[in-house]
Amino acid sequence: MLEMSVQNPPTNFPGPIDPSVLYEQEQHISSAIWEGQDRGTLRCHEHTSKIDGWKLTKKQIDLVGKAGFGYFRLIGQVSLNNPLISALVERWRRETNTFHLPSGEITITLDEVVRILGLRVDGEAVVRDNSAVGSNTEICENLLGKAPNSDAKEIKGGMVKLGWLKENFSECSEDASNEEVERQTRAFLMYLVGSTIFATTSGNLVPLLYLPLFKDFDKAGNYAWGAAALAFLYRQLGKASMKSQGTISGSLTLLQCWSYFHLNIGRPELKQDLSHRFPLALHWKGRLNTQTKSDVVMYRQKLDSLDSSDKQIDWTPYKDLDSSSIPENFRGDLTLGRSRTILLCMDKAEWHLPDRCLRQFGLHQSIPKDVQRRETKNNEVDNELDMSKRMDSELQEWSNCWQNIVDVVEDGDGTDESEYTTWYSNITRKLVHRRAFAPSQFQESVSEMMKIQEIAYAASTEDLNMKNKLALEKIKALVDRYLANRVEGFKVLEKRKRSSESSQNDEEPLN
Repeated sequence: MLEMSVQNPPTNFPGPIDPSVLYEQEQHISSAIWEGQDRGTLRCHEHTSKIDGWKLTKKQIDLVGKAGFGYFRLIGQVSLNNPLISALVERWRRETNTFHLPSGEITITLDEVVRILGLRVDGEAVVRDNSAVGSNTEICENLLGKAPNSDAKEIKGGMVKLGWLKENFSECSEDASNEEVERQTRAFLMYLVGSTIFATTSGNLVPLLYLPLFKDFDKAGNYAWGAAALAFLYRQLGKASMKSQGTISGSLTLLQCWSYFHLNIGRPELKQDLSHRFPLALHWKGRLNTQTKSDVVMYRQKLDSLDSSDKQIDWTPYKDLDSSSIPENFRGDLTLGRSRTILLCMDKAEWHLPDRCLRQFGLHQSIPKDVQRRETKNNEVDNELDMSKRMDSELQEWSNCWQNIVDVVEDGDGTDESEYTTWYSNITRKLVHRRAFAPSQFQESVSEMMKIQEIAYAASTEDLNMKNKLALEKIKALVDRYLANRVEGFKVLEKRKRSSESSQNDEEPLN
């Protein structure tokens, strides 16, 4: 019976039919939405509104360029469409680090970070600088010339307030000493990364872990900041896609601009041809002829209705753009868009899997390789030695990124994707929005389950044999688990458990 139901699911079944790929479906936000628990629009944390308020001297601009952020700093503030971002997150799957659209997977690749943000993706991994010694206060004194005041709450848990950086370092005099110029520039770079690519959900704090990486500006320019930005965004997308979350951070400018290029959903109309500008995020900066903003439900429905032949999807949006606008020293990095590798950002390691999104490179999509399952942290096992070994392995994987370029050999004329289409339809979550859903239906089902729960806990086990006792306990566990994942049930679950033992002897036995 179970096998038949898997092979012939109901026509409105959202998937996945085969849960081997999307094994976290029960925790994913799409499960909650399908049951009527819509969390609405996410709180989007990217703190770019005051970046343009920094006054940089020519010396500072030169140092920012040396550190690898010369083009990126030009982007500044981009107005975010929070409902659109929220709808995109609902289709992100951290099991594969891709968006699962109805017709196939699509993702943000390394070459797109180069194009959109103007950051290099080839270079050393952005990880902790173990040569940095001293307390956070001492490191700040050494590299910034002053330290935040913990009593004034300017520093918290190894993170410094963005406001403190701007208040103390946003204006550098033209006649400042070289040492002072460097200190002021480090503060700007900390503010820049802390408000954009490494923005956190804490609101206005940036980890001091990044500060030692800006000690030497030439060395800073050798880091793969773009790869780190993508690793960080992948991690934040994964967290935000869980039903327990209500916020998202990271480079939301990258996410939104990427969406504008690939999907004609919520995309503003450009006033003029800006294809010659670099980076491409500048397309969407300033006042735009925007489409009327929709709420998250409307965007969700539009994403649900996309198919592979839909003109709303552009798998290769950059093919007709003028590549001469990309600086020569950036062009070589574009090849890494097809590298199947691990991206690193401090303690974060995320798979970059272009083999799952070959259509983005104008290639025929075949069934991709399996992805290693995500590790669940275990404090008893995940000790310092284990973490060190894992980091060594991940660093080695990143160092081999140029050896792992996806090179596809087409079969026949390269146009038949029927095998992939059949496979994908079985492993994906096709729908997020439940078109025929009525809130009253959800409330009714929860109410009925609560009645079953009440009967189960009221039942006396005194006259039951062991087999029936176990069956009753199993019923309790199943109902509890159902209700624990539903808002109304969760409120009464603990109350039921607390009262069951004390009242059980006074209840009538189950007939």
